[in-house]
Amino acid sequence: MEPLSAEVTCNGRKRKRISPAAHEEVKRLKTEEGEETLESERSSRSPRISVLPDRLQQPITANDLTELLHYAALGKTAGVEQPSWCRLHHQKKVKAVNVVMIEGLSQSHFYKHYLTLQHLRTNYSTRVTFTPSSTNLASGIFSSEVPESDDPSVSQRHNGSSDLPKGLKIHPVITKFGTKRRGLTAYVLPEDEMVKKRWPVKGMPDFQDFVCTDSVDCVTDSSPLYGLDCEMCLTEKGNELTRVSMVDSDGKCVLDELVKPPNRILNYVTRFSGITAAMLRPITTTLRNVQTRLKKLLPSDAVLVGHSLNNDLVALKLIHPHVIDTSLLYRREFGQRFKLKVITESVLNRQIQTEEKTGHNPIEDALAALELAQYFIKKGPRQVVELHIQELWGYRIIEEPEDLAPAEPAPPQSHR
Repeated sequence: MEPLSAEVTCNGRKRKRISPAAHEEVKRLKTEEGEETLESERSSRSPRISVLPDRLQQPITANDLTELLHYAALGKTAGVEQPSWCRLHHQKKVKAVNVVMIEGLSQSHFYKHYLTLQHLRTNYSTRVTFTPSSTNLASGIFSSEVPESDDPSVSQRHNGSSDLPKGLKIHPVITKFGTKRRGLTAYVLPEDEMVKKRWPVKGMPDFQDFVCTDSVDCVTDSSPLYGLDCEMCLTEKGNELTRVSMVDSDGKCVLDELVKPPNRILNYVTRFSGITAAMLRPITTTLRNVQTRLKKLLPSDAVLVGHSLNNDLVALKLIHPHVIDTSLLYRREFGQRFKLKVITESVLNRQIQTEEKTGHNPIEDALAALELAQYFIKKGPRQVVELHIQELWGYRIIEEPEDLAPAEPAPPQSHR
């Protein structure tokens, strides 16, 4: 057998001599190493997904999945931005987008047979948990609208819009929601914000005796909206429910009930509630009755809409995780809030809670909140602000050079 190497003496020094076989072995190893390096470089330039650190432990929703599919298929050149929960690297090299949905299988099935699924293990390195949807997932994905980009260059390229005026860049609505027109899920109050603002939330110590609706974990942009409003009176125990009204997405009243509080009433607050002693005298409906009716009426993916809706849910002793609050959509500076009456008059050009009426009409208020939310979703934050900035927020947008103030306060209105 030929030795792999031998020693020779050259100029008084020993030097290893590589045999032909060893030389070939070295060449082979270098070639394989080079191929591995090349393959690694190719892999690093291939499309891949990385989940953002703060979303690693959170399940994704149908809306999250839709964001990824839109970006993968269209990319920034079509005005679509990166998904909010992950990053798709080298999107331009995506050749096709395939969506495979298998009914009847869950995450537990996957991990039960994980070791036998070699192809899935090696070719699909990014795995996330998907929350179940009560609606048709495929229909929700492929019927959803592609959101517009905040990038001015993209906006100009696709719809000819100009740069955002400086006065709008610091507007509270724009700073909170951006300028894109999005689906309703973009305006559903996140749970952490609900906890921070002391909304009724499941598991929180102050709401242990509250009733939970039969709600799914997530909603979609096609989920139904329901407007809700309550009236209260003052009892020995504080404010308690005396009337509740709810309208569906079409504005049809599906619930309007007078409710007799269990505690002695000290003040009917008729000026605001419209409730009198004569109205409640024959009433036997209790809070528990109303809670049961609401649970039956609300679909599992319903989104409740109201104005300062947290007060209504507290009066109802009801926990519902998916809400849109119009007082937080039409935002003011420094955390202040508009009255429902003011927004309705400015945006919907309709008067509610007028002086000639005795108290508020909760059906009217629930409908106003619903239509304000629908209008905001349809128009998008930027258009809402541009259309109503003077009459509602009291400002005029003035096009001026960059070094000058872009917005000038309009004369104050006494009803704000």
